[in-house]
Amino acid sequence: MNKLYIGNVSEEASAEDLETIFEQWKIPHSGPFLIKTGYAFVDCPDEKVAMKAIDILSGKVELHGKLLEVEHSVPKRQRSCKLQIRNIPPHMQWEVLDGLLAQYGAVENCEQVNTDTETAVVNVRYAAKDQARLAMEKLNGFLMENYALKVSYIPDENAAPDAVPLGGRRGFAPRGSSRSGSPGLGARPKLQSDVPLRMLVPTQFVGAIIGKEGATIRNITKQTHSKIDIHRKENAGAAEKPITVHSTPEGCSNACRTIMEIMQKEAVDTKFTEEIPLKILAHNNFVGRLIGKEGRNLKKIEQDTETKITISPLQDLTLYNPERTITVKGSIDACSRAEEEVMKKVRESYENDCAAMNLQSNLIPGLNLNALGLFPGGAPGMPPSMANAPPPGAQAGGYSFGGQQESETVHLFIPALAVGAIIGKQGQHIKQLSRFAGASIKIAPADGADAKQRMVIVAGPPEAQFKAQGRIFGKLKEENFFGPKEEVRLEAHIKVPSFAAGRVIGKGGKTVNELQNLTSAEVVVPREQTPDENDQVVVKITGHFYASQLAQRKIQEILCQVRRQQQPKPSPGAQPPLPRRK
Repeated sequence: MNKLYIGNVSEEASAEDLETIFEQWKIPHSGPFLIKTGYAFVDCPDEKVAMKAIDILSGKVELHGKLLEVEHSVPKRQRSCKLQIRNIPPHMQWEVLDGLLAQYGAVENCEQVNTDTETAVVNVRYAAKDQARLAMEKLNGFLMENYALKVSYIPDENAAPDAVPLGGRRGFAPRGSSRSGSPGLGARPKLQSDVPLRMLVPTQFVGAIIGKEGATIRNITKQTHSKIDIHRKENAGAAEKPITVHSTPEGCSNACRTIMEIMQKEAVDTKFTEEIPLKILAHNNFVGRLIGKEGRNLKKIEQDTETKITISPLQDLTLYNPERTITVKGSIDACSRAEEEVMKKVRESYENDCAAMNLQSNLIPGLNLNALGLFPGGAPGMPPSMANAPPPGAQAGGYSFGGQQESETVHLFIPALAVGAIIGKQGQHIKQLSRFAGASIKIAPADGADAKQRMVIVAGPPEAQFKAQGRIFGKLKEENFFGPKEEVRLEAHIKVPSFAAGRVIGKGGKTVNELQNLTSAEVVVPREQTPDENDQVVVKITGHFYASQLAQRKIQEILCQVRRQQQPKPSPGAQPPLPRRK
């Protein structure tokens, strides 16, 4: 990676001009400048010098009135799956970066590059060309903490015509070792998974799993490099006990297999004749994506692993038990393979949700993510990362936007074909969603037989709105009403008093334009509306979930200010008299 491409070169520029710039910035080069129309090439002595040239010159140094663009020169045949991402904020957490990269495909390797710059640089290899190309398009210029990321291809000597994603999953394979000791991002070793493996085992086998004086469980822990919690005191007298395994995905799978083998041996020794299935516990939020549309994902896992898999019904869920039981029947080998595939899907869902939340955590001020129940922080043994104290500004009971949390009504428009998925069999899904969110959720009648959209009426305070709308957006994605690389964008209507519509629009449309720039949502107050019987008009908001939520919150803030200004001010005579001076 010693050869540089220099773009945006003026037609007036000469090789001597470029040589002068390199000498001025003390950047050595090992060959002549090859000038073409609008661009040039040059060789550097080594990769470190090439990186220095990119950091110092690209987008910062002018030649004949044009800002030079400097990056690695990569032949088209080597523009495959490898990217270099520069200008990463120096204090960025790996989890946030991981989540961001995972949105565009399966990251097989991510290594930090040692540089002399304050910001961090990583080399990333995706599993497929189209994933790398998508990441390049989306991330180049992407703002993180006021730093614009710079993304370019780097030579991929092993470029294959079409790389296939390993295991078909979007996520992370083991990373390279060059992160260690690097500045900026804070190096870390290969991490245990944020999502532990949760199992249910028959109570009569718990003693065998623990072993005499804990010897067996210590041995499992040592061999699989895992931390294992057996929750013996939970559900006193219950036929089954939960076990939580904290480790890497491989460590969790190895521990699971060893526990199944111990139970099988104990069953033979005690002449226990019933089949002992593998039971995995998973938070309900991830189960829909595990099952897939029309059960396709689950059927594929069953076929690939030669197992029979069933999932406990939604009715078994309670506020205190948000987990579903995934029962896997088959040989130990088959169950082990199924566990790997099931947990791969669960972890993928968790990583995608975390990435979305991490990137938008500052979008809705004061929002208490833990209180929303969108993440499995409350489940025993789940990661503390999502169950910690609320973000700054959050109140213990939820989130505050000034004033008490009054009920709001939002009309959300979904594809007409998606109504069945939202309602669920015999209305189970919409009832469950209503209980989960603490909101009233109703589907309005269709406007006509050919209506392409249906209106969902969601009524409840802000936190309930966030939860209900979030799950509706998520359900439409899970059920493939939008493409795999397509964002779910819906139209939402909120009604505002007609006298407040001008405040939402602002002078010359200033407020509504600022709203759109801030939230990335399209906000429209249709002109010449006739107010309804309650003297209200509609504000239309169109965008992805977080954009829509932020726009809704900002409009509610404006309405709150209007209401406060409408309140009559107390007359001076109504105040208690000041005490006289003596």
